[in-house]
Amino acid sequence: MNAVRVVHVAEMRAIEQEADARGITYALMMHRAGEGVARIVQRRYHDVTPKVVVGLVGSGNNGGDTLVALTHLARWGWQARAYLVRPRPQDDSLLRELVAAGGEVMNLGDDPARDGLHSWLIEARVLLDGIFGTGVKLPLRGEVGEFLSEVAHFHPLPHVVAVDCPSGVDCDTGEVAEGTIPAELTICMEAVKIGLLRFPAFDYVGELEVVSLGLPSDLKAYDGLNLYMAEANYCRNYLPPRPRQAHKGTFGTALIIAGSVNYTGAVWLAAKAAYRIGTGLVRVALPGSLHAALAGHLPEATWVLLPSELGVIDRDAASVVLESLERVTAILIGPGLGLEETTAEFVARLLGKSEESLKRHPLGFVVREESVNPERPSLPPCVVDADGLRHLARIPEWWHALPAQSVLTPHPGEMSVLTKLPVTEIQANRLEVAQRFAVEWGHIVVLKGALTVVAAPDGRVFIIPVASAALARAGSGDVLAGLVVGLLAQRVAPLESAVLAAWIHAQAGLLAAQTLGHEACVLAGDILEQVPEVLRRL
Repeated sequence: MNAVRVVHVAEMRAIEQEADARGITYALMMHRAGEGVARIVQRRYHDVTPKVVVGLVGSGNNGGDTLVALTHLARWGWQARAYLVRPRPQDDSLLRELVAAGGEVMNLGDDPARDGLHSWLIEARVLLDGIFGTGVKLPLRGEVGEFLSEVAHFHPLPHVVAVDCPSGVDCDTGEVAEGTIPAELTICMEAVKIGLLRFPAFDYVGELEVVSLGLPSDLKAYDGLNLYMAEANYCRNYLPPRPRQAHKGTFGTALIIAGSVNYTGAVWLAAKAAYRIGTGLVRVALPGSLHAALAGHLPEATWVLLPSELGVIDRDAASVVLESLERVTAILIGPGLGLEETTAEFVARLLGKSEESLKRHPLGFVVREESVNPERPSLPPCVVDADGLRHLARIPEWWHALPAQSVLTPHPGEMSVLTKLPVTEIQANRLEVAQRFAVEWGHIVVLKGALTVVAAPDGRVFIIPVASAALARAGSGDVLAGLVVGLLAQRVAPLESAVLAAWIHAQAGLLAAQTLGHEACVLAGDILEQVPEVLRRL
């Protein structure tokens, strides 16, 4: 199933231009766009009463899309009204069609005191924002800017649906004009414009849906476009099947190497998340001294008790892990490991690094293992998270030691440790940084945070269109890591495991906040408990 593309404005124009040359005319694209908007409005707001929809109509293509949508809604029984914020041609066939379908039209120039607008807004249940599209130039000045601000401050506003983008948003940079009307839903045409997935614009777009314009899939303008948005339809396609005749081995075995005396909860969160996403068996390798505290809380797990030193994994534990890989289909390394030197050496030994190959790192780290057994078992696909990432960073050219296309799940601080880039630079260029290093390292990079970015070694990048303080809690990353390894254990491909897990994790955070009533109340365990509901809705 094709993913939703994310494009720059110039890229979208090139796509439309080539489609027009191939026979999908601009007029046909406009009619498909408008009908798509109408169908989404009908689906989402069919139960509002009275069925009154007002469209704020500009002079460009967004205004045309809005008029087509209003015409369809009028034919389907809505009281459809077009408020022309910018003049349209006298012989505009789209206006004639709307009137013929029973719609009403009012011009801003004929409503100097805005009395007509106010009366329409009072009666409206849905407001279509179709004034400006991708060609807007900021800042907005004069009458239109004042008009937008007046509508934005009208109370109460009906359900606001932006057509392609909220009027006043720069669709490349994400800048927002003063007075821009916040949307409850933004319906994009064919692709999401990249500026909508940047701040501050993302605060104004609400939910995002995309209308397909039915364009040919082999357009040359698509070549080289590798930025996508994760959404339900794409994610649904990669959920592992659950055949009725399955046994636990069908769904793989995840080995989770985690925990230290100060971070016992990370083990539980990651292991339970791996189970919740459908893994057949979760095997937990942890410091032996932690077993008694955790075993009763996760009776479904099996346990590998590792040599430990003062409650942290000891350097000699690597051989125990390597002897415990039978039937393991994916490994997670990192949640709650702690940063002790002995655990750092354990990680290096697990990855097969010797003193000769490492030499002495500038940070002073050296592995004391004298040789690597050429018959040592190969590691299955790996996820590396949290303290595991910080230990990786101490190993020169660590990316060569991991299995191909392992999944790395850093937050910006951990990404800074891995890349030696300042956090400010990473946050200012999240897409570019994640893509660059995924390609350089040959691994999947999940750069966590608001609008999480998932980048693959082949240059593809996915954005998770969620930004919520509900996800900004200790342990939230452990849940995400457990979801990724659980999917990987079920033999979902690394990129799809990462995208699917990040999307499910984000949706679970939103549901947890909704269930509890406030983002501030959400704990990592609450996110975990909403995973089944996200899967049910998928």
